[in-house]
Amino acid sequence: MAVYNLELLTVLIVEDNIYIRNVVENLLRTFRVGEVITAVNGEDAIEALKMSSSVARQGAGKGPDIIISDLLMSPINGMLFLRWLRGAAESPNRFVPFIMLSGAADNDYVTASRDLGTTEFLAKPFSAQSVYRRLLEVIDRPRQFIATSAYFGPDRRRRESPPTNDRRVVGENDVNIVHSSDKVRKPDRESGVWHFRLPNNLKKKLGGHGSSERGEIPTALLEQAEEKLQRSALDFTDWARNYLGNLVKLCDKAMNDPGSRSKYFEEINLLAHELRGQGGTFGYPLITVLGKMLYDATHKGCREDDTGVEIVRAHVDAMRAVIRDKVSGDGGMIGRALLKSLQLAIEKHETVG
Repeated sequence: MAVYNLELLTVLIVEDNIYIRNVVENLLRTFRVGEVITAVNGEDAIEALKMSSSVARQGAGKGPDIIISDLLMSPINGMLFLRWLRGAAESPNRFVPFIMLSGAADNDYVTASRDLGTTEFLAKPFSAQSVYRRLLEVIDRPRQFIATSAYFGPDRRRRESPPTNDRRVVGENDVNIVHSSDKVRKPDRESGVWHFRLPNNLKKKLGGHGSSERGEIPTALLEQAEEKLQRSALDFTDWARNYLGNLVKLCDKAMNDPGSRSKYFEEINLLAHELRGQGGTFGYPLITVLGKMLYDATHKGCREDDTGVEIVRAHVDAMRAVIRDKVSGDGGMIGRALLKSLQLAIEKHETVG
């Protein structure tokens, strides 16, 4: 089994949360990734890729081998960034592996990411092990790319053999198959479908040397990464307190400025998304549970009256209790009591409202 030399790897991280961006960067550096590039949102990432493409054309530098991008960002989110990467004429490498990172790992988001050409989906909360596995997946098992009039990206089917109830109209003998720039198999009947079965140059670059066996990252590095992630949890409570303080400020603004409540609730929803994604990563899965509850309660179309604001405050109070009392894990009896108390508070506000 090959042991990959990640010092030869370049990874671009696109994440608007500086805390999480630093955590992911530190994990990659612990895995001894040679070069880590960061961008604060999709817009910043596009500019960085355009610049790297320009530099590469001049014979210096190169673009990233793998991209890890958050989903919910502004002004350009992970979906729009992925759409540009796979389809824009200015994209320097439409084939680069793309790992979508998000706390919103609902089926709709996963499906939408897949349909835009993502390679892997990494859900928050994440662990060093889950990051490790996604890296190995894109190195070891790159899926063939498919180009049609409606789609360009990795094959959305993961099975190596087609299912018996395959609904695709176009068969294997009807597609153009590209193995390299000078090796293309043309079909007898043109269908407009292209399969790109390119050499696994990334695996070869990192020390796989064309082996069909799976490779690995040194186990000691994975253990170090897990320990570093645990140490990052010490800073999580400060970060969470800041976010909860921002939620309180948004509630105050919403109460004092009813005409702008939709804007404030949109910001509350984004902060809830961040809390939803981070808690479990740093030993506070109750924050993830409560963050998801708040995220679901503040979607577009939710109630934005005074009762809606008080319901947000009830969620914030519950999360503050978790952080104040350092309720780790599922919280046991304390955790169940907090969830029950929150539910009773919500019912009370809804009854009064």
